[in-house]
Amino acid sequence: MKDYLSFSVCPKCKSVLSKVEKGIICTNSSCNTFYPVYNNIPILINESNSIFCIKDFETTEETTFSMSEERNSFIGRIIKKITPSISHNLAADKNYAFMLQLLVAESNRTGIPKKVLIVGGGIAGKGIDSFLNSKQIEIIETDVSYGPRTQIICDSHDLPFADNTFDLIIAQAVLEHVVDPIRCVAEIHRTLNTNGMVYAETPFMQQVHMREYDFTRYTHLGHRRLFRNFEEMKSGCVAGPGTALAWSYSYFLMSFARSRLMKNVLKTFAYFSSFFLKYFDYLVKDKPGAYDAASMLFFMGKKSNLVLSDKDLIKLFRGL
Repeated sequence: MKDYLSFSVCPKCKSVLSKVEKGIICTNSSCNTFYPVYNNIPILINESNSIFCIKDFETTEETTFSMSEERNSFIGRIIKKITPSISHNLAADKNYAFMLQLLVAESNRTGIPKKVLIVGGGIAGKGIDSFLNSKQIEIIETDVSYGPRTQIICDSHDLPFADNTFDLIIAQAVLEHVVDPIRCVAEIHRTLNTNGMVYAETPFMQQVHMREYDFTRYTHLGHRRLFRNFEEMKSGCVAGPGTALAWSYSYFLMSFARSRLMKNVLKTFAYFSSFFLKYFDYLVKDKPGAYDAASMLFFMGKKSNLVLSDKDLIKLFRGL
């Protein structure tokens, strides 16, 4: 297990943690909660404020949070491998390159590696490879499942990290899967340092995915309001109306399924017959109408002590 204790805290009471046999314990005598460690991965879950329990992670089996039917069957994995994607991320590569440039420049100036927290980082997100290969970035990858990159199991409603810890926090395709996005963003704000940045990609026009762990969608202004305690650096479309149309068409066909096999057959047909729609996003992604019908949106901002008012919020409307 890497030494995270220098900046980790009890997710329940935010007190200092200490290593003990087979785990970690809160040093606050009135709390004194024990957190187990399995295969060098700490399980830092506040059970009183989470839909997950520590016992959910007592083995290295993945939780239902991250599993899909396709990943759990041989036929599903084959289908997934040969089927074209119906969506394409138009923003991540440029956005990650921009943020990496800022962090590396600051690291070069101070000689100190920059701390980056990836919430929902059990699997590497699209476009993030440049971060993973940078020696000037110290990355902490957390999730509520045992993914190939999970370093800490934790719930973003109660991040187990001290105030003002990170230089950047990434929540890529995460906030739709939490029951209280406002609390999660507040935790992001708390754990960012004074000049820290946040980067989030969140769906607007998408159907339900990840089964019961899917709760929320945001318009462009709704997403901006979620981050009203941040100064905006950039925002825009990740995937546009073409992708949204492909999703809708695919789920329309899958709605006729009465079994998992039929769903996979219809899904495969839908993907092969609609994947080309995503390419229209290149033509419309910066047009006003795209903001009214985007599949997914992004927000990049800096931690701020100012709060964007709702009157100022509606002035930021970019649609038709």
